[in-house]
Amino acid sequence: MVQLYLYPIPHVPSGLIKLCWQGRNGLGNIYVWASGDGGEDDDCNCDGYAASMWTVSINSAINDGQNAHYDESCSSTLASTFSNGARDPSTGVATTDLYGKCTATHSGTSAAAPEAAGVFALALHANPSLTWRDIQHLTVLTSKRNSLYDAKGRFHWTMNGVGLEFNHLFGFGVLDAGAMTALAANWRSVPPRYHCEAGSVNTHTEIPTDGSVTLHIDTGACAGTPSEVRYLEHVQAVVSANATRRGDLEFFLTSPMGTRSMILSRRSNDDDVRDGFTKWPFMTTHTWGEYPQGTWTLEARFNGGSGPSSASGWLRGWSLVLHGTRAPPYAQLQPKDPHSKLAVVKKAHEDNALNK
Repeated sequence: MVQLYLYPIPHVPSGLIKLCWQGRNGLGNIYVWASGDGGEDDDCNCDGYAASMWTVSINSAINDGQNAHYDESCSSTLASTFSNGARDPSTGVATTDLYGKCTATHSGTSAAAPEAAGVFALALHANPSLTWRDIQHLTVLTSKRNSLYDAKGRFHWTMNGVGLEFNHLFGFGVLDAGAMTALAANWRSVPPRYHCEAGSVNTHTEIPTDGSVTLHIDTGACAGTPSEVRYLEHVQAVVSANATRRGDLEFFLTSPMGTRSMILSRRSNDDDVRDGFTKWPFMTTHTWGEYPQGTWTLEARFNGGSGPSSASGWLRGWSLVLHGTRAPPYAQLQPKDPHSKLAVVKKAHEDNALNK
């Protein structure tokens, strides 16, 4: 079953988690979430569903490869599909409509997410034994960079520590239905997933108006315990902070392998002065496949947009939560293409094991 939700529904979180584990006779339901249409004034890591590891967050691109004007950016977006945009607003997605009619102008990430749901349905048809995590791994390994680009040059394609390219707008690229179904047909399910509470910093630290502050967590990734994680899937930085203008806050998380994720970008319409963030789980997929042992760095700063920010605030603490596998996730798979992402990541894991 591929489920699609486009807006928060009361009481879904606990039910969603339960169905990820128990749905489809224990294989898990696949929940697809639209990354959001708030544009550059918003960040989808502030949407509890888009930022959830239990959903697949999907952004959009327009037909020439650039991001749509309404696309939100965030480090939790896993991939993208095509929708309409400012270059040709009349070009949309054809689908069924109200009153028994059809439309050719369905738009936004609300159109992109259903396209992804359709691709995942094809993968499940090719291999009905896929788990909810298998679908996410297949998404990472078969999405394509192609000619996707940020029209304003803010976010560039970056390679993580095991050779996977990602973009803050597009995730790991645009979905490729053919590649996904082909890989799905002979897929071997990934090893069990573990949850490691890797450390925390509980001191109050002032965030300077005209600079940044960094806090570090050194971790062995729960080595020697039943919760040990050696190969990453999702990473959460659970942050508490207050500011005289919450929308000017920006957070960055850097992994031990040097991958830097912007886990919160400036949100120009957020004027909150009271609530701040209390144990908000900012999530990144950018470190997918990396090794988590070592020093993780959280950086906080203010961004005033067109000019310097006058905001002030405090980091009230943060904790690091790692999710992933103890065993190499692709050890049982034989890549057909030596240049594929599967081959690149598998070789990185094998080389790392040899070096140890």
